[in-house]
Amino acid sequence: MAEIKQIPVRIQITDGALIPDKGNKTVRTSWKISLFGALGLLVFLPLYNMAPVQQFVLQAWGLFFPSPELSARLSSIAAGTYKNIWVDILLYLPDGLSVTFAVTLSSIAMATIFGLAAGLGQISRVVLLNRIATVYVEVIRGIPLLVQIFYIYFALGSIFHLDGFLAAVISMSFCYGAYMGEIFRAGIQAIPRGQMEAALALGLSRSQAIWTIIIPQTVKIILPAIGNEFIALLKDSSMVSVMALVDLLRLAKNYGSNHGDYFPPLTVVALVYLVMTLILSWLVAVMEERLNQNAR
Repeated sequence: MAEIKQIPVRIQITDGALIPDKGNKTVRTSWKISLFGALGLLVFLPLYNMAPVQQFVLQAWGLFFPSPELSARLSSIAAGTYKNIWVDILLYLPDGLSVTFAVTLSSIAMATIFGLAAGLGQISRVVLLNRIATVYVEVIRGIPLLVQIFYIYFALGSIFHLDGFLAAVISMSFCYGAYMGEIFRAGIQAIPRGQMEAALALGLSRSQAIWTIIIPQTVKIILPAIGNEFIALLKDSSMVSVMALVDLLRLAKNYGSNHGDYFPPLTVVALVYLVMTLILSWLVAVMEERLNQNAR
């Protein structure tokens, strides 16, 4: 009887949004539904809560289910004191959105540098560099991001006088730099050794071969994984609200605290984050497609 060989299967799950792929109609359709659904809600909720629309809806509802609350809301609309809270929130959040973008883009740039350095360090033949890079990756990946944010802002911040923005960028860059370091290492090691041997045979130094031959090929391999890390970083940027940094989530919490209702501001923030992550996933897909076309 023939022996059946079992092939091990490794399942990898990321916390990033699905990257739309033209070859996968299911993923692409789901991406479109998510994006246009979120955009539709961001447009529908303010329009639905406009005074004329609310007056019509409340009057129709009051014919079947009259209540003192409906009468009070209709009176406020008639008196001109009705406030469209959804429009008010959308006008309140842009300052926090700019802070979120600034933290995310700065952290992405720094994390990419740290990740590349860590990836090269892990494959380095210099023992000291190899050990430093490996320890950095293992230690940082073993500590939750929120703990790192608290440690850098409250513990080290009191010593080095770091402001909220700088502490946020440092903590997120160090954390995601470690994850990207492992991605860069795996991508570099995925390139056949013959590439390096051929480059050395042509007279290139090892460093020249890495930067001109290995790294460009590595980028094409790791782009989806790096893109997922960028998306996860954008979402995790909401954690900086625990510091004295007025980002998107902090503004939403402030609005809810001031008005006694957290549902509208947090709903808008969730939809805005969803739109941003989906657009970023689409940009990653476009970049990957362009790189593949250039490779052909």
